[in-house]
Amino acid sequence: MSDTPPKPDAKPDPKPDGRTGLEPDRQVGQDGAVRDKLVATKEQWARDGRALTGHAADPARDRLPPGQRLVTDWPVLDLGITPKVTTANWTLAVDGLVENRLSWNWGDFQAQPQESFVSDIHCVTTWSRYDNRWEGVSARRLLELARPKPEARFVVFHSFDGYTTNVALSDFDDDGVLLATSWEGQPISREHGGPVRIILPKLYLWKSAKWVKRIELLASDRKGYWEVRGYNNHADPWLEERYSD
Repeated sequence: MSDTPPKPDAKPDPKPDGRTGLEPDRQVGQDGAVRDKLVATKEQWARDGRALTGHAADPARDRLPPGQRLVTDWPVLDLGITPKVTTANWTLAVDGLVENRLSWNWGDFQAQPQESFVSDIHCVTTWSRYDNRWEGVSARRLLELARPKPEARFVVFHSFDGYTTNVALSDFDDDGVLLATSWEGQPISREHGGPVRIILPKLYLWKSAKWVKRIELLASDRKGYWEVRGYNNHADPWLEERYSD
């Protein structure tokens, strides 16, 4: 498949599992059996309610969400696929319910104002890391240019590996939300979703899609890859929204 995002007027119908019907791009990584085992394991976690404590926390008072442990490294978690995305072939489409559809290459992205944020990140697999220093283009800058239509209420992120995940537009249009290219002063590595990944610091990290290639605005919610496999649709770490009810 080409690295070029699909034309909006030729958008494929969503699959029942929340993916778009697009095949993954050229990729390297683990074989299908390993990937299937990983997915089955995480689906079992959802059925078992793994790591749930039954407690809520106040983010204004409790920096570490319930059930989390601090780490100083940055664990690599994905679907066993690392797509061959570089600054030379990366593209981004912003479409759906917007007044101004965007189609960017790396040069277009770099021409936008670059911002810096420091935020904590929290993974549903129970690790958290404090004070991550990010640089990139803010979600609010992107939305300012794309101009969501009044009926737009949800966002779906599409990645180069075929992954999707969904959030409310209000969660995307928030402080500290970034299309990040740099972590701790260095370009984000490919294994961590470089050259561009989403960072939504107020939600569990599976919502912060790696290798983002398309941002689609919708009137109605559409669940993504993990959301149809038993994971919570909103994913607030302080409310322990790890899994579906």
